[in-house]
Amino acid sequence: MRRAKPDPLLAGFSLIEAMAAIALTATIVMALSSVTGQWLPNWRRGLVDLQRSDLLGIGLERIVGDVSAAEYVTPSADAPAPLFEGDASAVIFVRSAIGPNSYPHLEVVRLAETKDDRGLALTRTRAPFAPTAPGTSTRPFAFGDAVALVRAPFRVAFAYAGPDRVWVDSWKGQKRLPDAVRITVRDVVGNRLLAASSTVRVKVTAQGAPKLEAQANAANAPAAATTSAPQAAGPAPQQTAPP
Repeated sequence: MRRAKPDPLLAGFSLIEAMAAIALTATIVMALSSVTGQWLPNWRRGLVDLQRSDLLGIGLERIVGDVSAAEYVTPSADAPAPLFEGDASAVIFVRSAIGPNSYPHLEVVRLAETKDDRGLALTRTRAPFAPTAPGTSTRPFAFGDAVALVRAPFRVAFAYAGPDRVWVDSWKGQKRLPDAVRITVRDVVGNRLLAASSTVRVKVTAQGAPKLEAQANAANAPAAATTSAPQAAGPAPQQTAPP
């Protein structure tokens, strides 16, 4: 009997070919795993840094908007200085309320560094503003609605400048608001200042003319104009006697 010749179209792999294919596949898988293991942490780190940068930008935008909207408001009618207290790590001031459901009123905003379960953070809190009666002490404000604006590893420091353009770390008990507030952002991990640091110009820095004084000035203006009118008219014409 003759053995039938195997059909090359129906022939399978030999044991050596199968083992070689498995070894090649394992080598490729190991190489891909090594590359992925080195690339994935860098990709994750880059994604975390990008998210931190986005959150930092949003927080700084809120800080700049709040500080620039600070208003000259005294705690009471007889208070000699506006309600504005600032140091290197916190600042308290009065501004118009903002929010989708807020009605027109003033609120006290505090930007201060606090600590929670996630670490240090610059937190924004607010409280309704209510002036006190003359001669009474200022009541403590019940701050609430805490919102973390800037978290670690970023730290925010404030500095203040008046008309002399000299930066100081504290602004308390002054009779006017600072002309500018400098916001410095530092990365504590890398110990470097960030380019996101900026300077904010305060729109209202001093009290304007009181209402009664302005009304008095407006009332005296027509009288002064009437008094000065005959003087500007020149000498009266002389009368001649009849012949």
